[in-house]
Amino acid sequence: MELLAKLFGSGARIKTLRLFMFNKDVALTVAEVALRTKLSKEVVRRELIELAAAGLIRKKRGQTPPRYQTNSRFEHLAELDTFIRETTSIRPKNMVDILKKAGPPRLIALSGLFTGVQQAQIDLLVVGDALDERSLANAVHSLEAELGREIRYATFATPDFRYRLGIYDRLLRDVFDYPHRLLIDKIGL
Repeated sequence: MELLAKLFGSGARIKTLRLFMFNKDVALTVAEVALRTKLSKEVVRRELIELAAAGLIRKKRGQTPPRYQTNSRFEHLAELDTFIRETTSIRPKNMVDILKKAGPPRLIALSGLFTGVQQAQIDLLVVGDALDERSLANAVHSLEAELGREIRYATFATPDFRYRLGIYDRLLRDVFDYPHRLLIDKIGL
């Protein structure tokens, strides 16, 4: 993200751009953008003014509080969308470090958003025996802020995961029967 921040002016601009590019059909308030990007409202207001001046987003009229949405008529929307999608990634090492804050994982599998499979039910699967759900939710939220997109995730304790794997649980089949990536596998899949 450091290179993109230099190209686009700031990390805040990149986070805001990603949020609007990955959620084109959603109108968001300043508070919602601040929450999803983990930026202050003042920074968000400044970025929204700049992006609106460039024509990338538009302010929806007649709504209180004001809502902003991606301008579908922006001249270079398709090219910018492709560029943002191609350059948006989080290094696996960084992702593992962030997720380890919730406890020691035994398995971390990526699918959906991370592998390009749009029909997947989840994007992230975490298996561990001593995971703190609140810490995991915070870790996922920080990943969402970096990516600019909601991450659908599921967590299981090891015995529950093994049982579900043994009965060919549909959620797990959606992960393992399609393109996926294992970041940690201490279970031995």
